[in-house]
Amino acid sequence: MEILFYDCFAGISGDMNLAAMLDLGVPKDYLESELRKLGELPFVFRISRQKKNGIEGTLVDVVLTQGKSVLASDHHHEEHRSWKEIKRMIESSTLSDEIKDLSIRIFERIAVAEAKVHGVSVENVHFHEVGAVDSIVDIVGAAVCYHYFKPDAVYATPPRLGGGFANTAHGKLPVPAPATAEILKDIPVLTGGFPFETTTPTGAAILAELVDKFTLETHLTIHKTGYGAGHRQTEIPNLLRVYLAAVPELEHSPRWWMIECNIDDMNPEMYDYLIERILALGADDVFLTPIIMKKSRPAITLSVLCSEHITDAVTSFILAETTSLGIRKFPVSKAMLQRKTEEISIPAGKVRIKHAVHNGKILRSKPEFDDCRRLASEKNIPLSEIYRQINEVLYSR
Repeated sequence: MEILFYDCFAGISGDMNLAAMLDLGVPKDYLESELRKLGELPFVFRISRQKKNGIEGTLVDVVLTQGKSVLASDHHHEEHRSWKEIKRMIESSTLSDEIKDLSIRIFERIAVAEAKVHGVSVENVHFHEVGAVDSIVDIVGAAVCYHYFKPDAVYATPPRLGGGFANTAHGKLPVPAPATAEILKDIPVLTGGFPFETTTPTGAAILAELVDKFTLETHLTIHKTGYGAGHRQTEIPNLLRVYLAAVPELEHSPRWWMIECNIDDMNPEMYDYLIERILALGADDVFLTPIIMKKSRPAITLSVLCSEHITDAVTSFILAETTSLGIRKFPVSKAMLQRKTEEISIPAGKVRIKHAVHNGKILRSKPEFDDCRRLASEKNIPLSEIYRQINEVLYSR
């Protein structure tokens, strides 16, 4: 199984991630051509090689321009954009749906965190540093690079956050920045190590959205290593190291956990709410099983399948929101088919098709129901007609 492995011994920022991806093999021309699909963003890349404590890596600066003249050379530029503006820019671009979706999810993590920290609604969040052109490039670029490699999974070490205080548009804030701490909730981290910020909100959101497993130990077969340089000279190398590597399937499997409890004294109307909230926490699956308990009482087993890094959050939620007095949890292994998504055109419009793949062969395919329902509603035609058009296109290949 092919993975990306983030070694965050000196933290992570958006530009360090972009630099590491370029160093790992993403072609600069490809990245630039994808980012130009956002529209007329006034920037150019300034890419150089730089050594940190004798280790050479790639350094990236996103430089604002107007026409052919460079306006500024600092990595951070003051420009305010609202979350609505950023989302609209991404949605109206000609990027693929997969890249749009991932970019929006990363940005949304920051928007939700900023809204909570500053006590405003998500719709009213206005980004400062993250609203600048260079940060838009960092986040959308992260999505472009991820889809360039298309890894089966992403692993990472717990990111180092740093310490002290950082200068922001809101004044001096403690490190980690409040938004960074909120984004990394329920994710293992390392504090200190530096008297300044080493993991930024952008870097934190990239990890929170992409990483399947945070670990200090794993079995890797390293194929290639990329180094993304930061802009500071520090005591230890100010680098983000990313491996393109392989791990055995058995190594990947323990990241899933099953959390269960038996409930015989709760209003059944609450189950729909519980399922919705647990899925929102990031669970892979939630299901209910009818059982008979002692004294022949009918009851329900609530089962949650989730990744390792959210087990504590799921456990706390179940104990707080149900009548259960305790839970049981155990690691489980899963064997899964690889899943790929393809967009096809039918007379009614565009539909995403999900393929189940094994050893490079498509075993079966299924249209995305939400797309089918949307087209049937928009075109005012039967849902069965949408499926007929899809089958006609697929079977004509």
